[in-house]
Amino acid sequence: MTILKGRRSIRKYKDEKVSDEIISAAIEGAKLAPTARNAQPWIIGVIKEKETLNKLSELATHGKFIKDANVCFAVFTEKDHKFFVEDGCAATMQIILGLWSYGVGSCWIAGDKMEYADDVRTLLGVPERYTLISLIPAGYPADVTIPSKKSAEEISFFEKYRED
Repeated sequence: MTILKGRRSIRKYKDEKVSDEIISAAIEGAKLAPTARNAQPWIIGVIKEKETLNKLSELATHGKFIKDANVCFAVFTEKDHKFFVEDGCAATMQIILGLWSYGVGSCWIAGDKMEYADDVRTLLGVPERYTLISLIPAGYPADVTIPSKKSAEEISFFEKYRED
């Protein structure tokens, strides 16, 4: 629970390299994500070149900070798979939590249904049978903010939902 409780969306990064070992561990975590019918319909791009990070930041309407990240993961899934969104989101969260377990911060940037999804796919040379689920810029946090969260009582119910 420590990793879950401590995780934050990080948009400001130190100029410090994320090791290849940590990147590989994050990919390993994604590989272990739950997947409907064990389809494993994902492919995951790892982008470290500054020129490509800059281009991604220009494409993503809410991801201008990608250019400052040390690395960005791009999660794609086969769009003909019935549960492509769910499976891609599971892989995304595994990457985010895996990175955080090493002290590497990240931020989930939406991909599915976004106007830039095809442009990102084209930029990275990914075949048309895949669709972008998420971009995950990552790096060591330069700044961590702690947003307020609703209480467990506010977001849960037992057995049957009731309005009070």
